[in-house]
Amino acid sequence: MEKRLFTSECVTCGHPDKVSDAISDAILDACLAQDPDSRVACETMVTTNYCVICGEITTRAEVDYAAVARETIRKIGYVYPGDGFEADTVEIQCRIHTQSADIALGTNDAVGGAGDQGMMFGGACTQTPERMPLPAALSRALCSRLTQCVGETDLLRPDGKTQVTAEFDEQGNVIGIDTVVVSVMHSAYFAIDDLRRFVREQVIAPVLAQYGFDIGDVAHIYINPTGQFVIGGPNGDTGLTGRKIIVDTYGGYFSHGGGAFSGKDPTKVDRSGAYMARYMAKNLVAAGLAAKVQVQLAYAIGVAEPVSLRVDSFGTGVISDEKMTALLRENCDLTPAGIIRKLNLRRPIYADTALHGHFGLPDRPWERTDLAQTLKTLAGI
Repeated sequence: MEKRLFTSECVTCGHPDKVSDAISDAILDACLAQDPDSRVACETMVTTNYCVICGEITTRAEVDYAAVARETIRKIGYVYPGDGFEADTVEIQCRIHTQSADIALGTNDAVGGAGDQGMMFGGACTQTPERMPLPAALSRALCSRLTQCVGETDLLRPDGKTQVTAEFDEQGNVIGIDTVVVSVMHSAYFAIDDLRRFVREQVIAPVLAQYGFDIGDVAHIYINPTGQFVIGGPNGDTGLTGRKIIVDTYGGYFSHGGGAFSGKDPTKVDRSGAYMARYMAKNLVAAGLAAKVQVQLAYAIGVAEPVSLRVDSFGTGVISDEKMTALLRENCDLTPAGIIRKLNLRRPIYADTALHGHFGLPDRPWERTDLAQTLKTLAGI
């Protein structure tokens, strides 16, 4: 019988697209730190020793955008001369203007409408303690461990990718790990055999063990399968803000909405709506109302209330999807202002999401399960 497999990937904070995300979110944080009402839509592009920052920012904050970008690059670990992208020498240009007055009309405090139309999804399941799909959680954990190792040795560089393929039974339960792929940028002095041994022993084995798996049971492991990976980061590939949207969410296990997250202030429902959808989905699962849940929200620009809310429990619900939808409507303020208040989003918390992930990490306010008991009680279970 053919295996039932599902694969998710992740990238480290030194991947060119993630460098761009991190710069955009660091600028957002810098604005919010001085002016919580800042309106920010910041886009960044990075390539060989070059960074350009664009977008629309309306704020009372006084921010040196280039200095913020340079410090972000340094924090990620691009500090080695000769690697083609280095914090102290990278050329940085800024092309920032203010937010469109037409958009501002629909999102000001008097109206409180959504900053754009669009649909957002949030998901949760029982496959991991953090209620994330296992392939996405494992690939993220592998990237986090790679990043930790970069800080411990000068033989590794910040750019990297991971990929995990899990096997499932007919009921959707995880059977085991079929394939693990890890590619990581490294110094020319790190011999490929030594690198592969290091990654296998110091990255893959301990991360799998955290989730209850033994590396010896994995059918296929590929580490830098093409050989050396010395030319990487923005020197090897151009990076853009918002290009790793599946990495940012659930690894493809649940649906993704129409917009990216990084560089956007919380009036943009692409971001805040997706965070709220995750919060609602996770609380439904934490309440024991379903083993797997996807929540969809949709908004019209300038309109405060969502145009739709939908719960799909994929047949795992102990009550109907319609009842779960009604419970969320009754207990959650889904206006942009309500979401911002509930999750306390007008503060500088976003740079870390770009660097380390948006979902499945305990310090994110949308990861709380403080609504679960209320939902469980109202559902009568």
